[in-house]
Amino acid sequence: MNIIEEVREVVITIPAGSAASYGDIALRIGTTARQVGRAMSLLDDGVPWWRVVHADGTPAACHGGQAPELLKREGTPMRGTRVDMERARHR
Repeated sequence: MNIIEEVREVVITIPAGSAASYGDIALRIGTTARQVGRAMSLLDDGVPWWRVVHADGTPAACHGGQAPELLKREGTPMRGTRVDMERARHR
């Protein structure tokens, strides 16, 4: 399995209302957060990309900045404009 497939397999397990950081995914599959970001950019729109956030909870800025609204719709715990990673982190 290549890194893109590995990232995809992890991301599809993140339930609505939860999030994981690029670093969380990197630790799980044994790579770096940058490599996870690169792989994310190559995934299709059927993957819940908005559930992957920066370490500080900042949502991704891609896809026309839709991530905050998608996270909000799913009931993801937020602190201002960032995901509350203490409450929302998918383990």
